[in-house]
Amino acid sequence: MAFPFGLGSRSIIGVVHLGPLPGSPRCHESRDAIRQHALADAEALLEGGIDGIVVENFGDAPFLPGGVESSTVAEMSVIVAAIVELAKQVPVGVNVLRNDAASALAIAAATGGRFIRVNVHTSAMLTDQGWIGGRAHETLRLRQSIEADSISIAADVGVKHAIRSDDYDAGSAAIETVDRGLADAVIVTGKSTGDPLDLDELQQVRSAIATTPLLAGSGVDLDNVIPIMEFADGVIVGTSLKIDGDVGQPVDVARVRNLVARVRC
Repeated sequence: MAFPFGLGSRSIIGVVHLGPLPGSPRCHESRDAIRQHALADAEALLEGGIDGIVVENFGDAPFLPGGVESSTVAEMSVIVAAIVELAKQVPVGVNVLRNDAASALAIAAATGGRFIRVNVHTSAMLTDQGWIGGRAHETLRLRQSIEADSISIAADVGVKHAIRSDDYDAGSAAIETVDRGLADAVIVTGKSTGDPLDLDELQQVRSAIATTPLLAGSGVDLDNVIPIMEFADGVIVGTSLKIDGDVGQPVDVARVRNLVARVRC
């Protein structure tokens, strides 16, 4: 499957962090307000020159370890469809936290999304939701059965907010994710949201999967984006593009422009 952000593309993918959706513990806004905030962030990312957008239900913590409620799928579908329409030719992806790849795939297929992000696609990780096992076998078969072959799968290795085993090897994990999990792209992150990744680990994964698109998935900012781009084909950026670098604030279009300019220079 051709990933929208290929080898050597130096792509910048901005994140639309959705506020708590109806049914989640912290939800206090109306559906219209949640949608308007999401669209405003998407508009700021697009105005700043972003190459892609990924939409995730970031505000729904604490996350479910498995499938989300049908209401979450419905709410996200409405919002993602609006962002896809706004984005026009800019690829839009879906990440249903904590690890509901089936719902992400269904949302993307129904709305015109181009890719999904899966936090645990193969193997298993001990997370704040307990043990989460990869379901690549189900995700790939679902993609086939609902005729969603045009939707790419970007899978994390050593995902953030999780504990790694003592013998964890990022390169081997990446190879398994691609060769046996059939992921179309691989994502490397730091330990938690906004934390920078380990450049040595990124280089190790790059060497292991030289012909597969590789993304940096956390802690990317003006100061480290150029060294990261020496090994990664693109970056997924959320926190550093917000006002004052605060993940709870709206997207700052000036920060988006500055990051895009740094990469393009």
